[in-house]
Amino acid sequence: LETLVQLRDQGLTILLVEQNARAALQVADRGYVLETGRMVMEGAAGDLLADHDLKRAYLGRDYRDFCEGRT
Repeated sequence: LETLVQLRDQGLTILLVEQNARAALQVADRGYVLETGRMVMEGAAGDLLADHDLKRAYLGRDYRDFCEGRT
């Protein structure tokens, strides 16, 4: 990811699809969370990293509450 940070810092826009959400959000400006093919959350990377519901969903707990009501 270090190379991606260098490219980002040079002003290059990058679309990164990554399973390691924490690592990806640490180098991203924005993030989009997909669940079964639909976007359930989006925002500034720092906001997503701090989101309690997002943390809960990625820690393996029941994520149905997380997805319900999100568009």
